[in-house]
Amino acid sequence: MSVLTPPRSAARKPGSAPGTRENFSAWANRHRKWLFAAPAMVFVGVLIIFPLAWTLYLSLTDSQGSVRAATEFIGLENYLTVLSDVERFWPAVGRTLTFTGVALVCEVALGMGIALLLWRPFRGEKWVRVAILLPLVATPVAVGMMWRLIFDPNIGFANQLLAAVGIPAQPWLSGQDTALGTTIFMDVWQWTPMVVLILLAGLTSLSEEPDEAARMDGANAFQRFFFITLPLMMPTVIVAILLRGIDALKTFDILYATKGKGGGSFHEVETLNVYAYGLSFDYNQYGLSSAVLILFFMIIIGSMWLLTMRKKAVSK
Repeated sequence: MSVLTPPRSAARKPGSAPGTRENFSAWANRHRKWLFAAPAMVFVGVLIIFPLAWTLYLSLTDSQGSVRAATEFIGLENYLTVLSDVERFWPAVGRTLTFTGVALVCEVALGMGIALLLWRPFRGEKWVRVAILLPLVATPVAVGMMWRLIFDPNIGFANQLLAAVGIPAQPWLSGQDTALGTTIFMDVWQWTPMVVLILLAGLTSLSEEPDEAARMDGANAFQRFFFITLPLMMPTVIVAILLRGIDALKTFDILYATKGKGGGSFHEVETLNVYAYGLSFDYNQYGLSSAVLILFFMIIIGSMWLLTMRKKAVSK
């Protein structure tokens, strides 16, 4: 007669303390959503924190000439130098804010108008949507080169079109007073479709009952838009402003593709991104460039905070 011995993995006796493995399994089961996301979160965090920390460190040194050269800690001297630069830094800040503000106003206004036109179904709606989204397909550098040819003062199609209707040729990108406005037009042409997509998604999610009730009360189209549709759409509008505003603040490729180093011979389209790029790769002033980037980062964070607070206030 054989005696059966219980396996080693037999269940623990009632009343005994749980083992370490059981405790860990229970803890992992409760926090499984964070455990699965942790590797990706750590990877993204390292990608963000390390470049930011390194840039902050360089901004506090006299790094120049070569990133491998010996550096000396100089504290806030780079920031004082940059903030006292009234010839390049502060004009670049003004151009950055002007570029972002004007582009945002135009893109949101045009985006809302186009989204309202596409809100109701009509014949050929799919083809119109495809045509509107075409500018998003091209890269900003390709868009800049295309418009650079169109606005060429000698062979460009824009001046030929103006000549056909009796209007004198314009300098467009080559003029000190017109270059910034021309680049803003390029940005509006390419990125308005993105705003259209966001606003159209918000419009399609609205309930039709408030609009129908206002229509039955005799409200016209403008009254229904300004007093019903627009207030209901404000959270979506702020999201569009937040996403597009941050991207517009960081615009670099289309400016560099059209005007080159320094934003032109007279720095007519030199924004903070172009200014920092020139300090790094044209003059090898890595400490000063890092200080500009840190200040630029603070401007972006401040803008994000203000828009987020505004969105929370509207959502209440």
